Amino acid sequence: MGPLLPAVAEICSDFDPVSTVEPSLLKLFRNLWFYIVLFGLAPPIQKNEAPSKSVSTSLNMESTSAIALQAVAGPYMWNSQWSVAVQCIAQGTPPLVVSSVKWLEDELELNALHNPGSRRGNGNENSAVGQRTALSAALGGRVEVAAMSTISGVKATYLLAVAFLEILRFSCNGGILSATSTLNKSNSAFSCVFEYLLTPNLTPQVTQCLTAVVHRAFETMLSWLEDRISDIGEGADVRESVLSDHACFLIKSMSQRDEHVRDVSVKLLTQLKEKFPQVLWNSSCLDLLLISVHNELTSGPVSDPAWVATIRSLYQKIAREWLTSALSYAPCTTQGLIQENFCKPSGVQRTQHTADVVSLLSEIRICSGKNDWNGIRTANIPAVMDSAAAASGAKKEAPDFTLEVLSTAVVSATVKCNHAGEIAGMRRLFSTMGGVNMGMAPPGTQSAQPHQSFDEVFVSKFVSLLQSFVVAAEKQPIDNSQFRETCSQATALLLDHMMSDSRANLEGFSQLIRLLCWCPAYISTPDSMETGIYIWTWLVSAAPSLGPLVLAELVDAWLWTIDTKRGLFASDMNYCGPDAKLRPHLIPGEPEAPPEKDPVEAIIAHRLWLGFFIDRFEVVRHDSIEQLLLLGRMLQGTMKSPAHFSHHPAATGTFFTAMLLGLKFCSCQSQSNLQKCNMGLQLLEDRVYRAALGWFSYAPEWYESQNKSYAQREAQSVSVFVHFLQNVRSSNPVDSASKSQGREGEHSTADQIHPVWGCVDNYATAREKRKQLLLTLSQNEADRLEVWAQPINTKDTTTFRGKISSDKWIDHIRTAFAVDPRIALSMPLRFPTNATMQSEITQLVQTRLLELRTIPEALPFFITPKAVDENSVLLQQLPHWAPCSVTQALEFLTPPYKGHPRVMAYVLRVLETYPPETVTFFMPQLVQSLRYDEQKLVEGYLLGATRRSNIFAHILIWHLQGEYVDESEKDAAALKGTAFQSLLPAVRDKIIESFTPEARDMFEREFDFFDKVTSISGVLFPLPKDERRAGIRRELEKITIPGDDLYLPTATNKFVRGIQLDSGIPLQSAAKVPIMITFNVVDRDGDPNDVKPQACIFKVGDDCRQDVLALQVISLLRDVFQAVGLNLYLFPYGVLPTGPGRGIIEVVPNTRSRNQMGETTDGGLLEIFQQDYGPVGSPSFEAAREMFMISSAGYAVASLLLQPKDRHNGNLLFDSHGRLVHIDFGFILEISPGGNMGFESAHFKLSHEMTQLLDPSGTMKSDTWNQFLRLCVKGYLAARRHMNGILTTVNLMVDSGLPCFSRGDPINNLRKRFHPEMNEREAANFMVRTCVDAYNKWTTAGYDLIQYLQQGIEK
Repeated sequence: MGPLLPAVAEICSDFDPVSTVEPSLLKLFRNLWFYIVLFGLAPPIQKNEAPSKSVSTSLNMESTSAIALQAVAGPYMWNSQWSVAVQCIAQGTPPLVVSSVKWLEDELELNALHNPGSRRGNGNENSAVGQRTALSAALGGRVEVAAMSTISGVKATYLLAVAFLEILRFSCNGGILSATSTLNKSNSAFSCVFEYLLTPNLTPQVTQCLTAVVHRAFETMLSWLEDRISDIGEGADVRESVLSDHACFLIKSMSQRDEHVRDVSVKLLTQLKEKFPQVLWNSSCLDLLLISVHNELTSGPVSDPAWVATIRSLYQKIAREWLTSALSYAPCTTQGLIQENFCKPSGVQRTQHTADVVSLLSEIRICSGKNDWNGIRTANIPAVMDSAAAASGAKKEAPDFTLEVLSTAVVSATVKCNHAGEIAGMRRLFSTMGGVNMGMAPPGTQSAQPHQSFDEVFVSKFVSLLQSFVVAAEKQPIDNSQFRETCSQATALLLDHMMSDSRANLEGFSQLIRLLCWCPAYISTPDSMETGIYIWTWLVSAAPSLGPLVLAELVDAWLWTIDTKRGLFASDMNYCGPDAKLRPHLIPGEPEAPPEKDPVEAIIAHRLWLGFFIDRFEVVRHDSIEQLLLLGRMLQGTMKSPAHFSHHPAATGTFFTAMLLGLKFCSCQSQSNLQKCNMGLQLLEDRVYRAALGWFSYAPEWYESQNKSYAQREAQSVSVFVHFLQNVRSSNPVDSASKSQGREGEHSTADQIHPVWGCVDNYATAREKRKQLLLTLSQNEADRLEVWAQPINTKDTTTFRGKISSDKWIDHIRTAFAVDPRIALSMPLRFPTNATMQSEITQLVQTRLLELRTIPEALPFFITPKAVDENSVLLQQLPHWAPCSVTQALEFLTPPYKGHPRVMAYVLRVLETYPPETVTFFMPQLVQSLRYDEQKLVEGYLLGATRRSNIFAHILIWHLQGEYVDESEKDAAALKGTAFQSLLPAVRDKIIESFTPEARDMFEREFDFFDKVTSISGVLFPLPKDERRAGIRRELEKITIPGDDLYLPTATNKFVRGIQLDSGIPLQSAAKVPIMITFNVVDRDGDPNDVKPQACIFKVGDDCRQDVLALQVISLLRDVFQAVGLNLYLFPYGVLPTGPGRGIIEVVPNTRSRNQMGETTDGGLLEIFQQDYGPVGSPSFEAAREMFMISSAGYAVASLLLQPKDRHNGNLLFDSHGRLVHIDFGFILEISPGGNMGFESAHFKLSHEMTQLLDPSGTMKSDTWNQFLRLCVKGYLAARRHMNGILTTVNLMVDSGLPCFSRGDPINNLRKRFHPEMNEREAANFMVRTCVDAYNKWTTAGYDLIQYLQQGIEK
């Protein structure tokens, strides 16, 4: 029979298996397959499992069961040409369906074929057992032999024939039928295999076997697809077409009346989705699913409402699961496909009146919070969510944005259809009217221009328009709506061209595609990137064939942004974040001018772009190696160097999203389609680890955005990265190498050397260490950002619990040092109380000092009091060290460092690095450091700086004079004899002697003028109080302004243009008469005609130096808040001591004290605010309330640290906007009024009338109160980051003799109030408790009452 098989195969080659066949022909086919099975002519179908018993390869006609078993499991016994012929026959054979009625008449005939030599008896039964065993093996063990007891040998052989036929049918073309007679029939071979299940009156055992045949056929199809998973080009198209055809058939089969068939269809479709997720984004399947949801179910002779309801319900459930799953992994592409479904002509008519589809889609939504799926999926990544919103065409306004799939799809589909209609209409009009040259040439003459087609005209027009947008964006912001309109029209033209058969001007269209991909990258704003994502999603959804082309252009554009240092890659931007604004006072480095463009805009654009890339990665990871390799190229370029990333804290979420994409891509190691790339993927994975660790080579910074949800999205981005990193499976490069070469376990891996990685065992261990270090640091970053996003959520949600052993910390530090020493040096800022870490870093720094010269952060680890005492050789490296911040340099001037020559030389070099004007801020500290300046080095620096800057010289002289001993003090004579006091006038004289004639002239005019103004106080003292104001005017009339370069000593940027003669006011004082005078001033760099008033108080007999120190700290805090972007208000008004017990104090403009406000009204603050700003709830009142809140929060943080007392209502000012300003810092740190009785026990003043404004509910549950708490917590967290700089500023004044240092331990207590031992969540909770404690505290009200009774100050 075998030699006949090729001839039969030829006959069957053009046979349609799904067409109706005559019973007689079907009987022939059935008998043919009966013989094929009996004699083992078909190729084996059980490839993976060895047969349970060894079978002889010699043919024994007596042992048909052995033949059957060998036919199933192999090896093949016959000519290989027969095997090929049987496969060809399988493709043309119709389903071997036999009705149960015919079994009776066919049993004898088949029995004769089955075992012609036997009679009734044991022979038949033995044969049946053999056939059942073979059948069980063919079905992959899905049905046990024992469960087939009722199946006769003939039936078993028949079922075996069915199994062979259908499995072979699916193994040939993946189960695609070669020819179909009508278009309505599916070309999926499932249409054949499902016929068996639809046969009526089947016994349960037969049904079970036939169901198993279906599953085996399905497995065969899966294995066929898996074998082709690495195909590219046409092979990949064939594979995806096969997948789509089968999925579509299974979707259709879910409408069968037979419940068992429906269940099998659902089960197989689910398995298909799990094995090949790309089917989720197959437009044919999605369209068919949405059609099926509302299709008219007319099959069957009788209408059955219950059946219709069941099918509708099933389709709704499957469609909901399908869409939710697709949206959870690739929301951009899924929305694009839904929009395309709505755009199709039949689609719009279909869905217009269909309640089913509307109700289905209206239920589906994705949001940044809780979703319909379990665990973390792609749509949980904030960047993907943002790009999904862009792809939908919706504008996200609310902080907790929810994407309504239906409404956005309808709106966007309508817009797309409109643009498509515009293009189609213009094309029709163009062709009707004869093109672009219509009517231009006179009759009878030929046009000089060649005839241009519609596409050529409009492509060139759109190209020039898009190019003009790019050019315009370099100079000024573009019109985003116009840009979006142009891009949408160009996309519609491109898609319209693709749908037509025309292939003219491909070059023009490729230029248009390139511009559509590159323009958003050039413009680099969030709006332009949203337009880009909308356009790109439209392109890849409407024309999937454009996917690789679009992705290739986008990858090139991305790599271009790396080369041009834009957005996430703006690594060379010195002004790269909050820290840059604090140079050089708290952060090393020269101050920089802010950039013209906000760098955050381009970073957000990159974040949106990354979301689109991740979306596309999820779609193409299983079905397009070309696009995967393009993404690989992008990631290789991205991870090439940790140094080319921006370190702006606003880029945190974007950076970790890029790292997440890198890790997701590397997780493709487990996919069969990238097996050849495993070594490269592991190298990339290590690059990702190194690049991610690079983020931690800088100190942790805070960043506050105007967008309320920004902080939460940043925290969530890092949290998702941490979650993914925890679940990354570690893989040894050796394993994959040995597997790919087929030699597992043959050689020891210890001595393998890789050209890139070196010793592979060591490399794998080191990579795992880098991963564990990254995990620890990333968890800390996620926790930090979560606290910033949820500052008043008092529950400790930290993932990092500190359960790391000392040995592990040492391992982490060494690993960090090996990657980049700056990572190790930044770790103490994240884990400040870890003694093991500190000692290990100290040891590593001291042993590897030469590598660290460019890193100022390493200084505290080897410049120590101990190193100074021992005169350590390590200090010899200081001349080559990079400059540190001013506060860090000033710390080395304190007594513990004993003025060591090398340390002092370094400090002076640092101070000389910066312009004298920037160092002027720390003049009180520099003057105090003269106390320890035995080698005259500080004096030398000060004298040098005075020659470089006149203003520096003047401020220094005033501060030197402010340190003179007041003759009225009882210990004046003893103090005067000290070395420091004798040094002061000597330094002053040296400065004056070093002046050039011009500088001396300016000095004399400046000092003479303000000495005259100050001396008015002495003239007034003998006069009666009622004559003092007139006396001030008389004295002021005698004073003239000596030149245009006269400036206010408290504000050197303001030139004095005149004195307001009537402004002089004598103030109350026990001793001398302080006076307030208003000057007319202009800004040094401003409009010379813009004259403003500025009042100053000239004090005599009052030491202002303590106020200077308090306002220095307040000024540093204000700079920190502004740098971070916190909306907190502090007003460090100018104060300057000009002599012993003399000083000038700026008056805070447009303010009145709470005491003065109380003199005009009997009500509290709430009533005063209503009187001044309108009723509660009005815009002006709420604006004033917010101003009060941001200033109260700012001063709450400052008061917690400085502990100012004597906070009566005379020392609280309110400006015209409602902002609070604290003045008079005579009692700070450890001292308080009443002989340091410490009556005011609250950390800051929050009286009842203040809480009425801050907490309208009075229950500490109002939104205003919560916002106040958030601001306080964030301000405190931002201040903690710069604890050392603030402590140094205060510490240098310890020996100044100021009252605030006269008792207790002010420096250590100040340090304790920063709580360096707490993590961020604990510190946040502490600040919340502090605010709650201060809330309407009785001691605050009691102190106000005492002041009212004693001084008459309104309470």
